[in-house]
Amino acid sequence: MAHRITAFLLATLLSPIAFAADGEHMHSHPAPEKLGRITFPTSCDPKVQAAFERGVALLHSFAYTEAEKAMRAVAAQDERCAIAHWGIAMSLYHQLWDTPAGDALHEGAAQVKQAMALHAGTPRERAFIEALNTYYTDADNVAADVRAERYAQAMAKVAHDNPNDVEAQVFYALSLVATASPSDRTHANLKKAGAILEPIYRAHPDHPGLAHYIIHAYDTPDLAPRGLAAARAYAQIAPSVPHALHMPSHIFTRLGYWNDSITSNLAARKAAHAEGDTGEELHAMDYLTYAYLQSGRTKDAEAILADVEAMPDINAGQFKSGYSATAIAVRVAVEQKDWDRAAKLDVLPGSAPNVAAMVHWARALGNARAGTPRPADADIAQLKASLAAQKASGGGYWTMETDALLKEAQAWQLSANGDASGAVALMRAAADEEDAFEKPPVSPGPVVPAREQLGELLLLQGKKADAAREFKTALTYSPGRRGAVAGQASARTGNVTSANP
Repeated sequence: MAHRITAFLLATLLSPIAFAADGEHMHSHPAPEKLGRITFPTSCDPKVQAAFERGVALLHSFAYTEAEKAMRAVAAQDERCAIAHWGIAMSLYHQLWDTPAGDALHEGAAQVKQAMALHAGTPRERAFIEALNTYYTDADNVAADVRAERYAQAMAKVAHDNPNDVEAQVFYALSLVATASPSDRTHANLKKAGAILEPIYRAHPDHPGLAHYIIHAYDTPDLAPRGLAAARAYAQIAPSVPHALHMPSHIFTRLGYWNDSITSNLAARKAAHAEGDTGEELHAMDYLTYAYLQSGRTKDAEAILADVEAMPDINAGQFKSGYSATAIAVRVAVEQKDWDRAAKLDVLPGSAPNVAAMVHWARALGNARAGTPRPADADIAQLKASLAAQKASGGGYWTMETDALLKEAQAWQLSANGDASGAVALMRAAADEEDAFEKPPVSPGPVVPAREQLGELLLLQGKKADAAREFKTALTYSPGRRGAVAGQASARTGNVTSANP
């Protein structure tokens, strides 16, 4: 028999409470855990139902480490609870961040196999398990994006067969967001996910996954206004999760709401730090740095960078941590046009090729824009090597972005060498390439969009009307960016220095 216990009850049933020393009063206790309200019926022991639903609520807010702990505890308490092993495997599949590899990939596959071997659960539960099995099957030989598509197709059937099941619809919508092509400017998958999520969200406004995935579905310049209501609500639905405190800033960033983004990420950073979640803390700090710089609060951005430099043992091999820590340093130097500092940036040990590419790009810019283009040769060579490495392992957004960074560095070097037309042609190619792709969720956006750099390059050549058109286009993709706004003003006044805030 399926048992329906909402995660809302967890605030009183599962939250730790600290009693006063005399045992008579509860004067000092933490706030109740608030993860939102979900219902996921199972055939497991009723004693683990609340804990299982807590694990699902954590999954919906991407609190993967805690979700895995919760699901393992359920599996230990009820050895016949097959869906708990599905939950463990789901906690290892970070659909919008990074794909499981190595031990995590093999453990996920093992957990799904264990779930299937139990031959337990309702047909609905088995459908969830079998769908996830399509992702983990033959994982060593089939590319991750192919397996993600298989999973999305399998979840489409689960959703079709269970039209009134909220969780079937929500997990299917997430798979659509995860498999959306960054080069699809029609946003077909994202709009389809939004169309699934929005009516359910109106009926279940306290569901964490609905608000969360609406934000991700609408994390594009043209769709962002549709996600504003969910962005305003999500932090109130699941305030116990640092990622829920951060996520609204995805929409705020798209709309140029810098003060809102700052407020969101200050709260997220504090919560992540308290939980010891370095990756989530750095992620919030990157968005915070971006918002500070766009607001002209450079001292606050410098303070964030100082905090990053003081953090011990940043694992640059963990993509979210490595990307965020690197991006913060690059943003602070390049956005302020501190070319000497940019030329001296270092690659963090263990950085992925696409992360290291940001540093080589910044160093090349630092030298080219300081009027010493020849030293940029070494970093341009490194960008070429990074691009080759990424092409060898597949395409996608990051391969495109590295190619754009290479073209940008070469364009500035050509400009420094006096080849004005060659510089513009190469920068325009980078801008067209970058504009054709949507950014990934891990980033608030390129350090400086190529289109904005094209406007600046034209402005430096005295082509004010052309520059103004490029800055206007840049602002349609990235509203409120300080450099593009200043560039527009410079194009009107002819004062080139005003484009360098």
